[in-house]
Amino acid sequence: RRSSDLMREQHTMPKDIAAALKNAGLRTDYKARPAYQRNDYIGWINRAKTPAMRIERLEQMLTELAQGGIYMGKEHKASRK
Repeated sequence: RRSSDLMREQHTMPKDIAAALKNAGLRTDYKARPAYQRNDYIGWINRAKTPAMRIERLEQMLTELAQGGIYMGKEHKASRK
């Protein structure tokens, strides 16, 4: 799906990622990120070629959300804690 305000393909939140966010207590941090970042994280995790890579990407997202100030391995000042 595509949206006029979000030119990237829009990804639906998988149940396992939603559960990981809830279990880590990071749902609020995830929701505080801009829509494009939330969407990019889901697409990036879902595009992993192996289950191990998917887990690694999910863990990176959770770490970045918990730490704040980082998005996809790069500085993101707006999300600093």
